Amino acid sequence: MTWQLRRAQPGDLDAIMALEESSFTTDAWSRDSMEREIGHPECYYLVGVDAEHPDALQGYAGLLCPRGASDADIQTIAVSEAARGRGLGRQLMTRLLGEAATRGATSIFLEVRADNPVAHGLYLSLGFADIAVRPAYYQPDGVDAIVMKAPLSPHRAALATEEVPR
Repeated sequence: MTWQLRRAQPGDLDAIMALEESSFTTDAWSRDSMEREIGHPECYYLVGVDAEHPDALQGYAGLLCPRGASDADIQTIAVSEAARGRGLGRQLMTRLLGEAATRGATSIFLEVRADNPVAHGLYLSLGFADIAVRPAYYQPDGVDAIVMKAPLSPHRAALATEEVPR
């Protein structure tokens, strides 16, 4: 079985916010911020569902990457507790990396909580490297952010449509 990914739509906002609030209990984005991101032309947001249960959103991820810009940024990613460890996060990230390369970016950045070794490991496996630490970045709990960067190449653009088995 594989995950199905599609572009996020305004009708997904309730499900995205439910997952956002359960995943980021102390620092969730506001509904207004998420709504603006999903509809912004320089952003690219995906949702992931299990093919057997297409109405139940299991993850989402977002990219900020103006066309022609050299840098892109992973804005956010969340995967439901039930879907963690099954490849959905990797598939979402792979698609975002491909989209950033398609838009012409040559580098991509993200921040990850220092207390999230699973996500940090995923990003390392995708070619990201630690480049800085932002002390007490995540509030109100004061957790450091690890800033990561990965190079992008035209090869990554081919991954924008490649299906990744889960």
